[in-house]
Amino acid sequence: MAYWLFKSEPNTWGWNKQKAKGEAGEEWDGVRNYQARNFMREMTVGDLGFFYHSVNEKRIVGIVRVIAEAHPDSTTDDPRWECVDIAALAEMPNPVTLEQIKADPRLSDMVLVKNSRLSVQPVTDAEWTLVCELGGYKS
Repeated sequence: MAYWLFKSEPNTWGWNKQKAKGEAGEEWDGVRNYQARNFMREMTVGDLGFFYHSVNEKRIVGIVRVIAEAHPDSTTDDPRWECVDIAALAEMPNPVTLEQIKADPRLSDMVLVKNSRLSVQPVTDAEWTLVCELGGYKS
């Protein structure tokens, strides 16, 4: 299993909307960055991810599960763009802020710290464990 981080503007697609989709989940569509798309192509069903509210909040608010592997993005006819489907799994008991992540030297190499603009990014096993601990999430 691999771990990921999915960033979204809470006013566009927030955690509450993701949770409302239930087990059916939702396409992680609209991604128009080749690196982020390529990360989605690497995902397999069952992979887990952090759901991150960007813009003003800048915090991890939930845990999601990949429920469908990369497929054509339904929001475009351009065959270059693909997406995965994700479903909400659990709320982060204590949302973990970008400030907390940056303050922890053990997370200094996290993609979120190095390339915070990337909307879909990998998370290492060690980073996953540390962030879950910070947020009080027991997997």
